[in-house]
Amino acid sequence: MNQNSRVTTVRFATVSIMCAISCILVLIITIPFPLFPAFRYDLADVPIMITTFAFGPVYGVAVTVIVSLIQAFILGQDGLMGFCMHVFATGAFVISSGLVYRHRKTKKNAVIALVIGTIVMTLMMCVLNLVLDPIFYGMPRKAVQALIPAILLFNFSKAGINSLITFLIYKRVSNLIHRAELKPTNSGKRK
Repeated sequence: MNQNSRVTTVRFATVSIMCAISCILVLIITIPFPLFPAFRYDLADVPIMITTFAFGPVYGVAVTVIVSLIQAFILGQDGLMGFCMHVFATGAFVISSGLVYRHRKTKKNAVIALVIGTIVMTLMMCVLNLVLDPIFYGMPRKAVQALIPAILLFNFSKAGINSLITFLIYKRVSNLIHRAELKPTNSGKRK
C-alpha cells in the first residue's frame, strides 16, 4: 500500500469511526437543559469537531451530514426538522472554525477557531429557529422571538461545552490519527 492510499484509508476509517462515536454519544448522553428542558444537550458534535480539525472543513461537513441523516431518520432525533437544524448549525460551526484553524494549527488559533464557531453556531440557531419553527411546528413567530434568549443561552452553552471538550482531547486523538497515517507499511514482503 503506497502512502497516498494509506492516508485515504486512514481518513475513511477515521470518518466512519467518528460518525459512529457521534451517533453513540447522542444515544447515551443526552441531558435536558435545566432552564428549558425541551432543549437537550449532547456531545455528538465533539467527534465532528475533531474530524474538522484533523482533516479540514470538507470532512467535517461530510461527517455532519452523515451523522445528521442517521440521527434524524434512523435514531429518531426530530426527523426532517432535526436534520435541517443539525446540518445548518453544526455545518456553520464546522466551516467557520475549520477555515480558521486550518491556516494555523496552534493552540491559540484552536481557541480562536472554537470561539468563532461557537458564536456562529449560536447565531445560526437563532435564525434557524425563527425561520423553521413556524414552518415545522406551526409556532407563531412572536412565540419564537420570545424564546430567543433561551435559544441563545442554550446554544452558546452547548457549543461552548463541546468546544472545551474538543480543545481538551483533540491533540491526543489527532496524534493517534496522524500516527496511523504516517505508519510505515510492510511493502508486501512476507516474513
